[in-house]
Amino acid sequence: MIEAGQKAPEFSLGRPEGEPALLVFLETDCPTCRLTVPYLNTLAKKSARVIGISQDSEALTRDFIEEMSIAFPVTIDRDLKISQAYDPAAVPTLFLLDEAGVVVKTQVGFDKDGLNAIAAQMGQPPVADAYDGAPAAKPGCTSRHLEPSSAEEAAQPLQLHRARGSRATRVVLAEREDPYEYCRRAFGDPLPVVPPTVERVERMLQATPLDPEEVIGQIPPCYGEATVEKIAANAVMAGCAPEMMRALIPLARALCDERLNIHGVQATTHFAAPLIVVNGPIRNELGFACRQNVFSNVRRANSTLGRAMQLILLNLGGGRPDGIDMSALGNPGKFSYCIAENEEENPWEPFHVEMGFRPDQSTLTLFAAEPPRGVAEHKARSAKNLLKAVTRALATVFTYRACLGYEAMVVLVPEHVKTIHRDGFSKQDVRQFLFENTGIPVRAYDGEEGEGTQFVAHYKEVTIDGERCYQKFRAPESIKIVVAGGTAGKFSAVIGGWVSGPRGSQMVTYPI
Repeated sequence: MIEAGQKAPEFSLGRPEGEPALLVFLETDCPTCRLTVPYLNTLAKKSARVIGISQDSEALTRDFIEEMSIAFPVTIDRDLKISQAYDPAAVPTLFLLDEAGVVVKTQVGFDKDGLNAIAAQMGQPPVADAYDGAPAAKPGCTSRHLEPSSAEEAAQPLQLHRARGSRATRVVLAEREDPYEYCRRAFGDPLPVVPPTVERVERMLQATPLDPEEVIGQIPPCYGEATVEKIAANAVMAGCAPEMMRALIPLARALCDERLNIHGVQATTHFAAPLIVVNGPIRNELGFACRQNVFSNVRRANSTLGRAMQLILLNLGGGRPDGIDMSALGNPGKFSYCIAENEEENPWEPFHVEMGFRPDQSTLTLFAAEPPRGVAEHKARSAKNLLKAVTRALATVFTYRACLGYEAMVVLVPEHVKTIHRDGFSKQDVRQFLFENTGIPVRAYDGEEGEGTQFVAHYKEVTIDGERCYQKFRAPESIKIVVAGGTAGKFSAVIGGWVSGPRGSQMVTYPI
């Protein structure tokens, strides 16, 4: 991508000499572009020169301009030559040019602070208010010129919010083509997949009364249409039994819930991967594991539902680990990350009841999760001493010195739960204790400035075990409690989340 300090390539729209300009690459069906346009309109109406470059067809761009009341000129990048010259990784991408046509600032995606910085450099007042209801930041969509399709196909994006989608493509292989190798290369992760033959997909579709062409949702970050048929095809590849369609349809809906923000989860450099937690009668009906090796390879139901979700994110969402999925280290949960709660060993209300559902309902919960942190505590004989060990792991969620902006899930094994329950602790008591006793010592910030200290002024100071600390979590509700695992062994786990709240990801629970 063209960077700050480089001369910007010229293109046909041009601009007056001696005047700075802001170039903006856009797609008409990109939600983040739609989020950005009103702020660009504000800039343009204040006499700043803004130039849009649309990567879509003239008809779609015309409708987009009218719908969004765009107040700046937009040129059509018909053959994507302009995009190839500037090489943005995603849209929207903003290039601020000075009077001589040199790039002085770039911004990828939506970012309020970045927009205000650009406005200031163009001699304009701020255009983005921190409390205007929009998120502070949001990643964009893959630039059209990087998509694996021709320029002509790229100019015809899917319409948003269609009730019916196109049928899945039928591929006929050459006689000597190995179907397993073909599917692994074309549709799968590095592991082999089951070829989604027409016959196998049809058997999967027989398990649901829904129309194969019905669109369940559009999977971020590339917003591919998740039709019932395409969900079934990915389920076949993951090795799901047909009855798993009961869970896969609500799972696809949950993935598209804006509160979860799977777009951000897929594009972040963080570790996050969506963890599925299954509750209710369906645990036994479909054979989900909730006891020993619950995070492992113990049951087909857990492994295949988690993998089907990842293949849906890969094939329909476009979140490829060599592309828009930018995780620095990744997460083994991106192969499969699915557990069920051990409700039989839970003396408290099950997790889904806490989320507002009836005990006889079946649900699945999605949580943007880090890998588990083990808590091996064999010596504690009281609830407080045991939970103190959990607070040490909770203090490291996301990163040790950052507070308030994160959630965590504590997965307690039955042996630990017995110790805690024996002391009369309710689930709310557990959550409150963990909240009050998880903190970062103030001395951890002494004498340092910059990363890790810039938000200290907003932190709440408390005293824990006689030491001044900053409280790690915003509220007790930031800590979720799930009971799972085998009845032998005192090994619980803490699972940190990605950034929480409206600017990050919020846990969602859907009925099955």
